[in-house]
Amino acid sequence: MTEFSQLPMSPAALVQLSLHQQGLLDPKRGKAGALQAISQLGYVQIDSINVVERAHHHVLHSRVSDYQPQWLATLLAEKQIFEYWSHAAAYLPMADFRFSLYRKQQLAAGKKHWFAADHQEMREVRAKLRAEGPLKAGDFEKSQHKNGSWWDWQPAKQALEQLYMQGELMVVRRDNFQKVYDFTENVLPANIDCTVPTTQEYAEHLIAQFLQSHAFGTVTQISYLRPEMKKPVQQQLLAMQEAGKVASFTHCEQRYYWDPALAAERKKSPRLQLLNPFDNFVIQRQRLQHWLNFDYQIEVYVPAAKRKIGYYSLPILYQDRLIGQVDVKADRQQRLLLLQHLLISPEVKLTSRLANALNRALQAYATFNGCEHWQLVRATEQVRQWFVSEVQ
Repeated sequence: MTEFSQLPMSPAALVQLSLHQQGLLDPKRGKAGALQAISQLGYVQIDSINVVERAHHHVLHSRVSDYQPQWLATLLAEKQIFEYWSHAAAYLPMADFRFSLYRKQQLAAGKKHWFAADHQEMREVRAKLRAEGPLKAGDFEKSQHKNGSWWDWQPAKQALEQLYMQGELMVVRRDNFQKVYDFTENVLPANIDCTVPTTQEYAEHLIAQFLQSHAFGTVTQISYLRPEMKKPVQQQLLAMQEAGKVASFTHCEQRYYWDPALAAERKKSPRLQLLNPFDNFVIQRQRLQHWLNFDYQIEVYVPAAKRKIGYYSLPILYQDRLIGQVDVKADRQQRLLLLQHLLISPEVKLTSRLANALNRALQAYATFNGCEHWQLVRATEQVRQWFVSEVQ
């Protein structure tokens, strides 16, 4: 059994290793590169917020140098990826389809997702789909009844989502970001393994996927938002450690597991990148605090008067550090990217090299958002003077 009580390498080297596994050090190219990135990450979270380009496109833009948003729709149409629930709604590699069946089987057997299944409504939805082919929620007649929940979903939408979550339906495409549903047998490619994984197999998958994409993690991180899987993941990790397949070390009083075969010295990336709030690298906030001493909270769900940074702030990654945040909004009519609030951590040394790197990243991000220019709206006087003077 291989075990490390201390760190197997420096904290900075471990962060570099994680950045490498995340695909943030060596950008890929082309539609094939986008598929590679999704496969490496295991999932890309889908989010509807569009004050700037949506999260799923931004995550891939950070890892694929020539990324084009239409590639996701193409990959979905080619059945190389599919939509389902990871810890949230996500695009997943079709090669992993089998592992979505673990949750689907539970929901089909009666486990509640967001709301109780309305079987009569589900029968009516099935009948309409059989008669008319692929449909979206807007194709169903709206009820006058208000559900009273913050979702305020119509009964047909609830039925569609229930059938989708339990595996009877899949998303065949999106029209104006609305899901278009069809029966799974009409969407799923031939020769896909549809064997429902055992709990042990699913735990093995979660571990392999997390270590592949993050390099190291705790039981809690690996079973993130899957509380029923925490114990099976822990048991499987202990068995894998006993067999010499993983090793462990302690950091911030937490036990981390990793694959020593991944160990290699990674060079620092000279790039500066603006990461999405839902990026796979930053989605687990405690991990950021422990490894990068970075306290981050997306303030979309915080009342405006209580926001410290802004509605949609992007963490700023420079080499192996998160050095600040910038709240952004695209004024699409004016083709202008607004930097609503630029904040650089006080301990960061403000240099011309850093300012130039930030400027290049902002120009690239503005272009990605269909904007020709960017405008700094708010920053401390020190940051404003440094940044504006350095990039002029």
